[in-house]
Amino acid sequence: MSKSSGAVLMTDGPIGKHILAFAFPLFWGNLFQQLYNTADSLIVGNFLGNNALAAVSSSGNLIFLMVGLFQGISIGAGVVIAKYYGAREHEKLKKAIHTTISFGLLCVAALTALGLIAAPIILKLMGTPPEVLPDSLVYFRIYFAGSAGFVMYNCFTGILQSVGDSRHPLYFLIISSLTNITLDLLFIAVLGFGVGAAAFATILSQLLSASLCLRQLMRSPEEIKVRLSQIRPDKLIIFQILKNGLPAGLQNSIISVANVFVQSNINRFGSLAVAGCGSYSKIEGFAFIPVTCFAMALTTFISQNLGAKQYERAKKGAVFGVLCGISISELIGICLYFIIPKLLFAFGSTADAVAFGITQARTVALFYFLMAFSHCMAGIMRGCGHAAVPMVVMLVCWCIIRVSYISIIVRFIPSINVVFWAYPLTWTLSSVVFLVYFLKSDWVHGLE
Repeated sequence: MSKSSGAVLMTDGPIGKHILAFAFPLFWGNLFQQLYNTADSLIVGNFLGNNALAAVSSSGNLIFLMVGLFQGISIGAGVVIAKYYGAREHEKLKKAIHTTISFGLLCVAALTALGLIAAPIILKLMGTPPEVLPDSLVYFRIYFAGSAGFVMYNCFTGILQSVGDSRHPLYFLIISSLTNITLDLLFIAVLGFGVGAAAFATILSQLLSASLCLRQLMRSPEEIKVRLSQIRPDKLIIFQILKNGLPAGLQNSIISVANVFVQSNINRFGSLAVAGCGSYSKIEGFAFIPVTCFAMALTTFISQNLGAKQYERAKKGAVFGVLCGISISELIGICLYFIIPKLLFAFGSTADAVAFGITQARTVALFYFLMAFSHCMAGIMRGCGHAAVPMVVMLVCWCIIRVSYISIIVRFIPSINVVFWAYPLTWTLSSVVFLVYFLKSDWVHGLE
């Protein structure tokens, strides 16, 4: 494999070095992605005010609800590709790559239609404040009109990362992030456009990054090279993608449904709560970065090693990745606990709005290690083909129990703190379940 291709086999050599070398570019890539997501809120909050900031913030959970299913399916495609790559089955590898792209194009059409039609219904069901609803609807509809950018970007980066290339997606994401921030400033700060311009800047930058990823795949070595003439679905590969990806997609959607329910409860406390908590969620996104990186690195590492029948190596890599993920996440949580007021005021929010964000941060930040453990374990399970396990665990803990807790307790204690405590409580439950499963089941050798 040529060095310029970026693809890496993780089936031999130092375990820690492979995982860190894969996770490090992912970290910087996710950092820049979070930066351009946060740039929307920073620029909107400072130039357009609290209601516009609340509109962008309230759309976040709903957007993830709509795209979560398709992101999960992309993860499933990555598992299939990584196993064929680790096993060096090049013909099946090519079929899997081209099938993934064709499936992604079908997802674009479905997601665009669904997003445009369902937006007003879901925003109203969420109890979005009336003064925020018009801007939320504009932002949401423009964002989903350009769904091709983020769907295909996730599709292409999933392919690159499944063959061990986390370097090129990083380069393209940096370019995309800088483009998004520049367009945000141009459209809003200079030209004075509204919140719709922030969504438009985002979709343009995502289309750019997707185009760069496709270009890289078309110039890759023969075994992973994309040829437009070969983009067609293969029934067997689609079945494997759905088998591995549908549970992950449903897991994302389940979490999103619960988060939308949480957001609807936050909305009841008014636009200041929406703005303050929305600003905190953007900051919290940075704390999730190491979790995302190590979960994705673990999925790829374990998939490749199981494809090569390196079972003990996969198990050692799982332990190493989990320890790294939870250690870094908790360190970030401790830092965030103390510096959160200064970060929140950067969004241009009023003191009353910032107070809501501070309360949320100081309720959940010290429990980040539990959230990290659950996500890393989910990445491990997906990598070894047990994608249904994290789906069930998170369905029960992060959806049913979280929603039930809020529904019942808020009736007796009508405080926003009750809503905030839903996260650490359900992170604790899922972590206990994953730990018991990890210790009691021989999950790697079971695939032998």
